[in-house]
Amino acid sequence: MIGSWLALVVAISTSVAGQALLKGGAGAGSIFEQLFDRRTIIGLCLYGGAALFYIVALRKIPVSVALPCTAASYIAGAAIGHFVFGEVLTPLHLAALGVILAGVAMLAFASAGA
Repeated sequence: MIGSWLALVVAISTSVAGQALLKGGAGAGSIFEQLFDRRTIIGLCLYGGAALFYIVALRKIPVSVALPCTAASYIAGAAIGHFVFGEVLTPLHLAALGVILAGVAMLAFASAGA
């Protein structure tokens, strides 16, 4: 079961990395240039890899647990947006991210003990 949780963590991490690369490629001049930007291509490949790890995780983790746990990507995405892309995180943003983190942690711990 620990391997399934590890696969889920890798799926979430890989997905977040792909999203960051897609954001990086979004600065291209036209949609055509963005589509063929190496960051976009690598980001899409990472999304595919994330899907494969997610499938592995779903072999042992119920989708009713695994899917809500992917909300952890919102926290990582906000951190990347702030530290890499200079996006502002207000106290309200931080409070909302705290609620998401608490929910994901409660769900993961509750299902790990079951």
